[in-house]
Amino acid sequence: MSLDTDTLFRMLADPTRLRILMLLQSEGVLCVCELTHALNLSQPKISRHLAHLRESVLLLAERHGQWMYYRTDPALPEWAENILQQTLIGNANTEPFCNDHHILGNMSNRPGASCCA
Repeated sequence: MSLDTDTLFRMLADPTRLRILMLLQSEGVLCVCELTHALNLSQPKISRHLAHLRESVLLLAERHGQWMYYRTDPALPEWAENILQQTLIGNANTEPFCNDHHILGNMSNRPGASCCA
């Protein structure tokens, strides 16, 4: 399945998915626990949105032990990567994006050798 413009903009239209994508665009790779902490949302809600993003071919998931890590697919078309990057640049200093990034940065138990429980 390849990404089309309709799918990308449907994914960006949901505020939670947009916040997830902006954090991933900024950070590269994040564990589900980091996303739940930064967005202050439940793990099932985050996981549901991550499933939509994976199904739309925007994200890749990788398991490390019991933890799942996500990143944007490096095989995204250049036009889609440009849209994500410009969205990040244009909104980095606006709410809720700057607050999400700040909360994530202040997470005391961010994953290293093991993820937070």
